Amino acid sequence: MNERHCRVAPWQGQWPVIGVVAAGGGIGAAARYGAVLLWPTGDGAFPWTILAVNVVGCALMGVLMVMVTEVWPAHRLVRPFLGTGVLGGFTTFSTYAVDIQRLIDAGHPAAAMATLAGTVLAALAAVWGGVTGTRALLALRRRTV
Repeated sequence: MNERHCRVAPWQGQWPVIGVVAAGGGIGAAARYGAVLLWPTGDGAFPWTILAVNVVGCALMGVLMVMVTEVWPAHRLVRPFLGTGVLGGFTTFSTYAVDIQRLIDAGHPAAAMATLAGTVLAALAAVWGGVTGTRALLALRRRTV
């Protein structure tokens, strides 16, 4: 067999991954946009909706990672679709940065700094809570079964 026919470009096997990330990203971004439409943030106001979106998304990422690494063998496209795609599109640290700039421009530096630090701390706590909470629930389930 010709060597040229045996080689596959490294990126060629990635088309399904690219597709599920794109599809998931669209779903996640649409969900975030829906949250912003339902709970808009006024000019100069603390961005509670984006904070909540980031915290919820990070908590769900913690749950997802425990489920696909410790509970059930996931298809190779589950993590790219749900993790990178849906939850990556749902959470938004670029909007978080824009919100900080808007607060500074509106003359609210204390709120900007609270957003800056609070979002990062809350997001990290949410991932930790998602991981530890899921593991605790799974351990409790194993004991009762």
